[in-house]
Amino acid sequence: MRKKMKHAILTFLLLGLALSTALLAYLHFFAENEDDLSGTWTAELDMTERAAVTALDWLQDIEGITVSLEDMEQHMRELTVQVSLEMEKTDRSAGTFQCNIEPESYETCYQAVYEAFAECFRELLGERLRMAGYEGSTEQEAVEELVTRTFGMSTVSYLMSCGPALLPSIEELQALYDGSGTYEIADGVLTRRVEAGEAVITKEERYIRQGGELILTGEAGEAFSGGFFELYPVVYILEQ
Repeated sequence: MRKKMKHAILTFLLLGLALSTALLAYLHFFAENEDDLSGTWTAELDMTERAAVTALDWLQDIEGITVSLEDMEQHMRELTVQVSLEMEKTDRSAGTFQCNIEPESYETCYQAVYEAFAECFRELLGERLRMAGYEGSTEQEAVEELVTRTFGMSTVSYLMSCGPALLPSIEELQALYDGSGTYEIADGVLTRRVEAGEAVITKEERYIRQGGELILTGEAGEAFSGGFFELYPVVYILEQ
């Protein structure tokens, strides 16, 4: 009887050791990886809504032109600016980072947003001409020719120089997003510190790591005041 009891106790001890080893292995290879934010992450900042609302406000000031936000959004789709976030782990839960707006992405978005705006503008101008009794063609190409003759430039160039600012300037975006410094992670909070002259700007954000996605969901704790902040939620994708 005593021998069987010893055998049972030994079995339970070995089973407990095996379970503990499996748990430690999981924490080491899986759970810890969720806290490893090393790599290059990219996010697409959606500029569509801002551009559509700004364009709509400007067009509504033109007499005889009626347009809705839905109409503007039909023309303006998938207008994004890319931001790159490079993170390098230097300790178990800390490291360094560098965040930058991609200039090429901004230029591409800037051109695309005004081309979309120009297409909508030509359609509305053609409609306005028909309402005024204009008997010539009001197709896109014909309206483009009229704009060029009238203003001495293309519709896109006219809207860029005389129309509304559909996007924040790249300098404004860089002031919001560009920065480098150190980071720490603890209890689902990513704390980034950026040196700005003699001052150090500290920002705390709640984050979720889901495989190759890093989701920043908002500020943690007190409201953040400073030049370095994100629009939420922001989803970063890990580059492979």
